[in-house]
Amino acid sequence: MRWLMAFITYVMIAGPALASNESANGLERIMAKKTPPAGVVIEVVEGDPDALSWALPRVNRISADLRGRFPDLPIAVVTHGAEQFALADTAEGPLAGKIRQQARTLSDSGTPVHVCGGHAAARGTDASAFPDYVDVAPSGPAQITQYRNEGYELIILRKP
Repeated sequence: MRWLMAFITYVMIAGPALASNESANGLERIMAKKTPPAGVVIEVVEGDPDALSWALPRVNRISADLRGRFPDLPIAVVTHGAEQFALADTAEGPLAGKIRQQARTLSDSGTPVHVCGGHAAARGTDASAFPDYVDVAPSGPAQITQYRNEGYELIILRKP
């Protein structure tokens, strides 16, 4: 029983710190493999509408590292929190244009960028509000599950 209480205490204290390093640990785990996985799906889900301003540059760095090790590795991005709305054509603000350009660059380089259509619809945003280089998946979590079922490894990005 004592070990259980110690474990629960450890998880409560260390859990948030471990979660913030998931992307680094996921990247390190994948880079250490002798053979590439079927692909990598990078998940972004934040409550911050501007989160893609830091997340997409990290996606670029992670992608460069992964493709440096495994040149033909398929990589996809799924964003399904408040940040996804920065990709809508109607998004305004100083970061919106830069965020959309970064997403377009990813898409043009063969990295699909998905947003959650269910979340968009719940917030009153139609799929047509997103540019054609952004895939509006019916569900962000279901899109991630689909990639995982295809053998993709998951990297979860958290705010640094």
